[in-house]
Amino acid sequence: MSYAVRAFPLRRPVGELMEFVAALRGHRRAEAEAAYQRYGVLLDTWHIQHTPFGPWVLVVTRVEDCAKVEEYAASSDEFEVWFKSTVHALSGTDPNKAPFGPPTTEVFTWTGVTIVGSEAEK
Repeated sequence: MSYAVRAFPLRRPVGELMEFVAALRGHRRAEAEAAYQRYGVLLDTWHIQHTPFGPWVLVVTRVEDCAKVEEYAASSDEFEVWFKSTVHALSGTDPNKAPFGPPTTEVFTWTGVTIVGSEAEK
């Protein structure tokens, strides 16, 4: 299992993000759940962070297999096209080209037991 951690500047009003979330929780819920299962997503959590530079959306996704992200990027199914185009409109990041968003490097982990080194230290 792997985690993907992304931060996106919100380029549209927060209300538009909340409309997207409402659709995922509401009338598009079954499609969203099917897509998450199709791509092996175990957890997807979104957070708004208000900064002096405007709002950012922080996303943490836990996946069974990172290789499935390529299937997601290549998908032209109706739900995925809607989802990816909405993400692109809200953030400016194109999930067809960067399905996990801008690249990140883990630099610190605490597991509840001990501090763990990261790949960045090696």
